[in-house]
Amino acid sequence: MLSIFAIEMKVKQTIELSITGIAAKGMAIGRTNEGVVVFVKGAVPGDVAAVFLYKKRKSYFEGRVEKLLVPSPDRTTAKCNHFGTCGGCQWQHLSYTAQLKHKAQEVYQNFVKIGGFDFPTLNKIVPSKSQYNYRNKMEYSFSNSKWLTKAEIESGEVMNRNALGFHKPRIWDKIVHIDECFLQQEPGNQIRNFIHQYAMDKGISYYDLKNKSGQLRSMMIRTASTGQIMLVIQFFENHIEERKDLLEAIIDKFPQITSLHYIINQKANDSIYDLDVNLYAGNPHIEEKMEGLRFWITPKSFYQTNSMQAYELYKITRDFAGLTGSEIIYDLYTGLGTIAQFVAKEAKHVVGIEAIPEAIVAAKENAKKNKLSNVDFAAGDMKKVFTDDFIATHGTPDVVITDPPREGMHKDVVKQLLKILPKRIVYVSCNSATQARDLSLLSDHYSIKKVQPVDMFPHTQHVENVVLLEGIHV
Repeated sequence: MLSIFAIEMKVKQTIELSITGIAAKGMAIGRTNEGVVVFVKGAVPGDVAAVFLYKKRKSYFEGRVEKLLVPSPDRTTAKCNHFGTCGGCQWQHLSYTAQLKHKAQEVYQNFVKIGGFDFPTLNKIVPSKSQYNYRNKMEYSFSNSKWLTKAEIESGEVMNRNALGFHKPRIWDKIVHIDECFLQQEPGNQIRNFIHQYAMDKGISYYDLKNKSGQLRSMMIRTASTGQIMLVIQFFENHIEERKDLLEAIIDKFPQITSLHYIINQKANDSIYDLDVNLYAGNPHIEEKMEGLRFWITPKSFYQTNSMQAYELYKITRDFAGLTGSEIIYDLYTGLGTIAQFVAKEAKHVVGIEAIPEAIVAAKENAKKNKLSNVDFAAGDMKKVFTDDFIATHGTPDVVITDPPREGMHKDVVKQLLKILPKRIVYVSCNSATQARDLSLLSDHYSIKKVQPVDMFPHTQHVENVVLLEGIHV
């Protein structure tokens, strides 16, 4: 072992390192006695490891565990054979109790360091009811450029390079082939493996990302708590008979699929929002249920990917809103209108705003189906819709619920909130860093009353966070 005291640190060198914390993207962090920061793959806080340094940045090194010297008491055995390769789960080697602790700590640190708050007490993080098979939506990519493991490379065998799975982290043109994934309940694995084997047997070409060719491009499996299943397959080349034979084989093998779609996508990316979705068999949607409410989910719909935890998240949001039945509520970034409809029975009127027109169409249909007459929805860019004229038309809100994407709220949206000053703001976020930034912009007029982290995605670093703001009355 090379001592960090005896040599100057450089790449392609192994050092002994104590791991002290969690970093982004599944990395852990340690510091040498001289204070040099090292981000480490494959480590958990509490480990002492021999770490191979493979990259030097301006102010830190990156490394990977070469040998575990003293395992952390929080370390556990990963369940999945693909762990450490596919990147889908970063923390399977960390006990779930420790995962929750570090997620809550991340929220705290972001609010202190980014938001600049003299921080209030966090409510205890809400754990996920299921730690495996919790996702209702999975997306996989087809590729003729399979990521090869070290063992496969060393075997020297010529093998088929077709893969169906996940993009290798930081390597855009390679796909890690997945045999079994523990993120979604069955028949998710069975469907994916059947399609892969059928395509291999029939010689159906997989997408070539560099040369822009190949038939099969990507697939999405969505499941619902009602037992309904949706499958959407993207094709790059449009070989009609080959596509029809595959889809018919899927229907024959999996009659429980209630919604089967296909898309022809010859764009540079896999996004489907600007593409036509073709219903091949079954219903155009699957249905979720929550407290008697019904939500139709289409291929383009956003719905929280952990259905059981979504219910917990929405209950917290409704509780924080403190409704009496007399309030006008705005639900910003409403998506399918799930939160808007979830709180509607305890409000006077709810207005939902969302950028994706298809989502608003679905939200209106869902509200009609749920017999909610006190809910309105509007489609458009939030900063252009949420204006003085819009508020004059729909009424000044008493409560605003906002659930923006990871980048947080646009500065113009924050300015509008400061102009109308609703009594309460309930801010739901999947990124506590941008949430803390936004809340700091509101801090002259609002005080933080409650902070509730919710774990929606076990074995990843992601955490949802709900904050209640109340206006400061001078």
